[in-house]
Amino acid sequence: MCMVIFAPIFAICAFATCGGYHGHLQIKVDCAARIQNNLSINIDFGYPFRLQQVHFRAPLCEAMREEVVFLNGDFSAAAQFFVTVGVLAFLYSLLATVVYVFYQNKYLKNNRGPLVDFLVTVIFSLTWLLSSCSWAKSLNDIKTATNPTEMLLLIAACREKGNRCAATQEPSWSRLNTSAVFGFVNVVLWSGNIWFVFKETGWYKTGQRYPSRTSSRKRSSEIFTESRGDFDKQVQRQASINQSQVSFSLPETYLGKTGFYERENKIVSQGPVIFVNEM
Repeated sequence: MCMVIFAPIFAICAFATCGGYHGHLQIKVDCAARIQNNLSINIDFGYPFRLQQVHFRAPLCEAMREEVVFLNGDFSAAAQFFVTVGVLAFLYSLLATVVYVFYQNKYLKNNRGPLVDFLVTVIFSLTWLLSSCSWAKSLNDIKTATNPTEMLLLIAACREKGNRCAATQEPSWSRLNTSAVFGFVNVVLWSGNIWFVFKETGWYKTGQRYPSRTSSRKRSSEIFTESRGDFDKQVQRQASINQSQVSFSLPETYLGKTGFYERENKIVSQGPVIFVNEM
């Protein structure tokens, strides 16, 4: 099965690229009063993306004071749901691999194994779809919340005229984009595997063992027509054999008219005359 080969690999790629992510953003602040110049602000965030708990210190450009700034948004639900589905899918794939290889007979016994496998595959297909869509939406919101333009608006010194602020380093999103792609790849993989698991269940085998009435009647009529055709051919063959054989019949006899038989010019007897026609 394709799930045995590819499912564990893509599941690992999905939750590893999301769960192990760390983003870094750096902002440079130049105060107009020249009290503080070239101040760098480092902002770090990562999984599970509870941005409302991420904070940093920013200068106020007034008498060496600083403020504490928090980011906006909590995207941990979608991220943790996505990672949880990936981990569970990976563990189930490993378990299914062991069963397919070492316990094939018990897997097929009483049709319980294929039925359970079919139901679990359907559930994982749906959960992969939900978690991937939710994570893709949350990823877009995370990009918006950590956009340098939005970050500069959170800093009071950057909102004042005369001060100059710029982002010197932006987070890389390639890893999180890859995780979203792997999520939808798992959706396709698990959805396609539903058919292969269904073929192992008793539902599919029952349909193959007991065809429909229409097909049965059609097959019966075909068998009857073939049998009748064979019977007609056999009758014709027997008739031709009978015609080719030599037919024997008894001599044909019939009675003629009454006649008189003479012996030495004397009438001896009177009776019917019998003619014999030899073939």
